Amino acid sequence: MERLKQSLRGGRQSLREGTKTCTGGGTGFIGTALTQLLKARGHEVTLVSRKPGPDRITWDELATSGLPRCDAVVNLAGENILNPLRRWNETFQKEVLSSRLETTQILARAINKAPQPPQAWVLVTGVAYYQPSLTVEYDEDSPGGDFDFFSNLVTKWEAAARLPGESTRQVVVRSGVVLGRGGGAIGHMLLPFRLGLGGPIGPGHQFFPWIHIRDLAGILTHAVEASHVQGVLNGVAPAPTTTNAEFAKAFGAALSRPAFIPLPSVVVQAVFGRERAIMLLEGQKVVPRRTLATGYQYSFPELGAALKEVVA
Repeated sequence: MERLKQSLRGGRQSLREGTKTCTGGGTGFIGTALTQLLKARGHEVTLVSRKPGPDRITWDELATSGLPRCDAVVNLAGENILNPLRRWNETFQKEVLSSRLETTQILARAINKAPQPPQAWVLVTGVAYYQPSLTVEYDEDSPGGDFDFFSNLVTKWEAAARLPGESTRQVVVRSGVVLGRGGGAIGHMLLPFRLGLGGPIGPGHQFFPWIHIRDLAGILTHAVEASHVQGVLNGVAPAPTTTNAEFAKAFGAALSRPAFIPLPSVVVQAVFGRERAIMLLEGQKVVPRRTLATGYQYSFPELGAALKEVVA
């Protein structure tokens, strides 16, 4: 718990005991880490989920009864795009879209209609907004969002969150690959790497924008608490840009295992489909310029330390 409290150092001047935060999709990998950190910092957290329960409201209740009184709203809801058990067909594409757009629209409408609107509205999207490139470096002001299914998804997603007026501070965090224990990318990669069967995906020279789960939760909490934070933040580590091959080598080193067996591109395309495989076979060089400028200080700015914590 103490380490959770230390994982956010920016924006302390705005911290208030008893801050009420409503979180959509808060029961998953990222949501669990965020809830722990928010509670450690004195927030009262209400989850918006499909199932009722203590300190929860359902999406149906939110749509019919409106937003409970809260100081901030965060949305993390969305179907896992890289679920290898789902075929990349029109049905799944519609689920990917609706799980993001509809939950965001429901929350945005509820905020807009609330008698006392929350002070902050934070949405997590992704770096798929930026076009994969081996040379271009992207910060929060870089163009994008209009070249394939995933970039257009982010554009629609962020548009669905926009509120009229300025009564509520609006923040979008474009997240990279999230590294943490018990879920995210590491959950899929851990077994083959532990067996010494890991390695780069496809060519390996594609960029691999990543962030430790504790820092993504920290950035979200910073966005909720610090009144000067608004607009787009890149949720990626500030370390020198990492390629997929460099990540594989570092992950193998953290596990004291070799990591030189590549996963061929044709296999990735066969499992995920050609369009979806782009997310793994191509990448973006993304830097968190505005995130750093807001005063957020990373707990895990370097890949080696982040991976050692994850596999410890």
